[in-house]
Amino acid sequence: MIVEILCVGSELLSGITLNSNAHWLAGQIAKAGATLSRITVIADDLAEISSAVKECLRRAPDLLITTGGLGATYDDMTLEGVAIALGKKSKIDDSAVEMIKQSYARRSLKHEMNNVRLKMATIPEGSTPIQNPVGSAPAVMDRYGKTTIFCLQGVPSEMQAIFNEHIMPAIKDQVGRFVIREINYNTRGVTEAMIAPALLKIVRSNAKDALYVKTHPKGYYRNSTPQIRIQLVSRGSDEKKVKKTLEAVAGKIEKEIANLGGKIM
Repeated sequence: MIVEILCVGSELLSGITLNSNAHWLAGQIAKAGATLSRITVIADDLAEISSAVKECLRRAPDLLITTGGLGATYDDMTLEGVAIALGKKSKIDDSAVEMIKQSYARRSLKHEMNNVRLKMATIPEGSTPIQNPVGSAPAVMDRYGKTTIFCLQGVPSEMQAIFNEHIMPAIKDQVGRFVIREINYNTRGVTEAMIAPALLKIVRSNAKDALYVKTHPKGYYRNSTPQIRIQLVSRGSDEKKVKKTLEAVAGKIEKEIANLGGKIM
């Protein structure tokens, strides 16, 4: 299952806000066994949004997730941009209006369904609104060809609630049984360049989707001894095979670290 993420928000491009949504989503998608192929970040600009959505859809991922731009302010343009990309009109959806009313009622907030709030209920024609269990603006689901599109909120707690309830189950259903196991080695005395040939040989001898090996430099101990973290991830549908692969590769890496004069801390 191929997934793309499109994050909308000028604040993400100016350094004002850390893109924690993309980081969180990437972790959840990987744990479920789907493949996140791309994360795109764009500004709150209607032309940029519609163009980016079209570009994503040309690649035809199974799932496209957008975050941000669903609120009531002038710069919340995601749904309008998606509508343009899909060649649809935007319209006030009665179900979305009721969802917004329920959200305010749930929090005992007085409200008037004025044009500002109705903006949050203006969605691409024919799309499906999804109740926001945390905030006010509904999420939206649509389809284009083989791609399912979920437009999620930018507020992390709202985005995560919708993802956990509506998207994660769909990913798991399509991926099926999936197992992932991981080992990390914190080493001293070995550099990335020293261990790279052995890791390349290991990676090439295993299926691409079954094994992930990555080195992470960690600076120098007492300014002289190199430190790296070696991350080893085994994954697949057969738990015994995943475990066997992890153990076999771990043994080779441990032996190579020792041969190079390094230590596992």
